[in-house]
Amino acid sequence: MKLMVQVRLLPTPVQAAALEATLHACNEAATWASGVAFEKDVKRNFALRELAYGEIKARWGLGAQAAQHVIKKTCDAYTTLKANLKANLKAGNLGKPGSKRYRKATGKPVAFRLDSAQPYDDRMLSWRIAEQRISVWTVSGRVKDVVFTASPEQLATLALYRRGESDLVRRDGMWFLNATCEVPESPLNTDPVDFLGIDLGIVNIATTSDGEIMAGRELNRVRVRERGLRKKLQKKNTPSAKRRLKKRRRKEGRRAKDINHKIAKHVVAEAERTGRGIALEDLTGIRERVRLRKPQRATHSSWSFAQLGQFIAYKARKAGVPVVHVDPAYTSRTCAECGHIDKANRVSQAWFACRNCGFVDHADRNGSRNIRARAWELWRRGAQSTAPAPPPRKRDGAGRRRSITASGARCASPSL
Repeated sequence: MKLMVQVRLLPTPVQAAALEATLHACNEAATWASGVAFEKDVKRNFALRELAYGEIKARWGLGAQAAQHVIKKTCDAYTTLKANLKANLKAGNLGKPGSKRYRKATGKPVAFRLDSAQPYDDRMLSWRIAEQRISVWTVSGRVKDVVFTASPEQLATLALYRRGESDLVRRDGMWFLNATCEVPESPLNTDPVDFLGIDLGIVNIATTSDGEIMAGRELNRVRVRERGLRKKLQKKNTPSAKRRLKKRRRKEGRRAKDINHKIAKHVVAEAERTGRGIALEDLTGIRERVRLRKPQRATHSSWSFAQLGQFIAYKARKAGVPVVHVDPAYTSRTCAECGHIDKANRVSQAWFACRNCGFVDHADRNGSRNIRARAWELWRRGAQSTAPAPPPRKRDGAGRRRSITASGARCASPSL
């Protein structure tokens, strides 16, 4: 399994100037190569290399390896754009080919910021991990003894598993290296004793079937305060307000990412400790399916649940914990004790009271218990396999194909 380990560089002023000049030269060359690729409609690596390699070396003074990485980065950018256009076209975000948004995305060549990341391979970058030093190629020559800082866990991972390229990144005046590490996965637990259900929500980011609530109302107060400040700055619309907005946007993104990492780490550690799997809701396309009033839209879209799911997935793979995704339909209205489904069961945002058996519980905990039950049922059906078989499919009344199970759940590969 590939992971990225980020370390911070601590260059001297002279070293930082050499790194900055290199990054700017590489990205200027990449933008020029992108224009050539767009004009000639040549977006494959070796074909573009024939057109741009010599000019890049002569004009920007790049070495052979750096020039090849610039061309490859350009081709990768067009590959990513093509994949995003295909995905967005399916979701309807960019409209059909010929629409204004689609033309805006495809009508000009890809441009690279001067501080965009630049890949380095082992010919251009040498690591001395024990001494926390690197030697790196620049347009000014080889720069040696650049200090970097990392945690003991990161140093151990780098020493054991670092493979392939590393990306040089400059962000907010700081320098980083993102190193690719191939970390072995633990054997998948094919016989979990149960599942730990996770209910995702707006008021409480995550609630487990054990009743533990993570990142609740205290975080929401911070989010409301940040949203109010963002609204004021947007209203001012001055250059300084825009700079402040950009800075705060990055800060909010880092906070959300940190919280998602902590939640994922805790959930996976608890599942691994108790020998259970993890049951998650499949929220694919939820923003397209749900219609909200304007005051609710910001709250509904202000948290990256997809990022949280990705963090849980890769940490679970590393620990050998199976993950199953289920359809969340009616989990908030279904009684976890008797199975009765009724909209009136959800008496408030926080509480659930069954109209049939009288069972009362926290609404998010009740939902997470339903998610756990659906995942457990799916897993038992495919218990002889590390990846339970997909549910049977048949056509619905509109001629579309749909997945059906007795519980209405949809299973994903437990190793993903």
